[in-house]
Amino acid sequence: MNEGEGFDFTDTHKHVPSDEPQTMNSERGISSSLRAFPPLLSLLLCMTVICQLYQYYLMGGLHKDAYQVILDGVKGGTKEKRLAAQFIPKFFKHFPELADSAINAQLDLCEDEDVSIRRQAIKELPQFATGENLPRVADILTQLLQTDDSAEFNLVNNALLSIFKMDAKGTLGGLFSQILQGEDIVRERAIKFLSTKLKTLPDEVLTKEVEELILTESKKVLEDVTGEEFVLFMKILSGLKSLQTVSGRQQLVELVAEQADLEQTFNPSDPDCVLKLLAEMSSFCGDMEKLETNLRKLFDKLLEYMPLPPEEAENGENAGNEEPKLQFSYVECLLYSFHQLGRKLPDFLTAKLNAEKLKDFKIRLQYFARGLQVYIRQLRLALQGKTGEALKTEENKIKVVALKITNNINVLIKDLFHIPPSYKSTVTLSWKPVQKVEMGQKRANEDTTSGSPPKKSPSGPKRDARQIYNPPSGKYSSNLSNFSYEQRGAFRGSRGGRGWGARGNRSRGRLY
Repeated sequence: MNEGEGFDFTDTHKHVPSDEPQTMNSERGISSSLRAFPPLLSLLLCMTVICQLYQYYLMGGLHKDAYQVILDGVKGGTKEKRLAAQFIPKFFKHFPELADSAINAQLDLCEDEDVSIRRQAIKELPQFATGENLPRVADILTQLLQTDDSAEFNLVNNALLSIFKMDAKGTLGGLFSQILQGEDIVRERAIKFLSTKLKTLPDEVLTKEVEELILTESKKVLEDVTGEEFVLFMKILSGLKSLQTVSGRQQLVELVAEQADLEQTFNPSDPDCVLKLLAEMSSFCGDMEKLETNLRKLFDKLLEYMPLPPEEAENGENAGNEEPKLQFSYVECLLYSFHQLGRKLPDFLTAKLNAEKLKDFKIRLQYFARGLQVYIRQLRLALQGKTGEALKTEENKIKVVALKITNNINVLIKDLFHIPPSYKSTVTLSWKPVQKVEMGQKRANEDTTSGSPPKKSPSGPKRDARQIYNPPSGKYSSNLSNFSYEQRGAFRGSRGGRGWGARGNRSRGRLY
């Protein structure tokens, strides 16, 4: 074969080098007689191409041109791609000048539509993890963790573990690169990979230097994490041998103290501060003594912020001059806390309260819910069509938080209106980061930040038709303007800009 010549798998008639095997010339000679039988001709051409690819496989260790033909196999049909997925890594180490082309060709196969080709290509990726290519392969494999195919996902995990044992530092470089800069789904799965797989590695892999690198890189990530991510990283770090000492444990305590922001002052005279703390603690109260007594006190306090409807005069108008004030942010905290504790005593509303008190509570809930619906419609209308930078203005940040608050209350009220009352719905407090919804898990409530109109709900009981309802004047709280849309609750950082727009396609691996 002459220098620079290759075989085009897309059209076997276009280019046949002079020193091609005799089978190619024979095939060209008989092709005209087979034109009446296109399926048979296609089969013959395909067999010829595969035979040639096998021939170049046998030559691959000796000839650069032959290896280039194998690389071009990724442009062929399914059988050619399968062979290329095996042959490209076979001779990769013999052609360092074609390293980039070979890796990119294998990546094309990793993204092929045929799942069997993808799996074969992923399985062979560790063979490219040599020298300076290893961090790049680790970066690529980390991106491939986003696959939804379980077999592919397992192959990626096995491949990462394989190169981890070759070079732990280089593999960590690729993993942490994606944790710090990759897409959210990749970041999440890379963190989970570290939290579950590090402990399975032998001591000769997790050396003191490797553990120091893990600690250093983890500190960078901890500057900007969610609560769930923080817990996973503490699990990772607490399992390191180098942190089992007294000084190591002190480092962990310092990391926790830094995240807890212990220097932040707690103001017990501020209702917002107290009620938020109550709501956050209610999810972790465990078994509680005097549960019914505490739940009744919480219920009584909730009633103070859930007003009865104003009395109506004979003409259908309000008899009083003022509408009740609706303290939405206070009600969110109290209702959430009641909902959390109510799970531990689900018959509280039906068995522990008398009928009159339960009826009174439902009237208050219904009145509050009617006001909520109006506010939710107004807020959604105000945010409709706004994305990106438009949602970051102070005015729209307040509206976004207000929409989260009202949506949360609406979900919890619906639960309590069930017969018997239900405590199954899950909401994220308005000042906390939204938890990712796992695949297959049904959302408990609708997206509150998209600005798009809500889907119509199934028809229910008709509303009271006495008059067109006018909502009372509402108040989210005196400190609502202090909320930040990107705020991460008790955890530092906001990871700002990570969720505002879709990122591009996978990169070809970062070069180190």
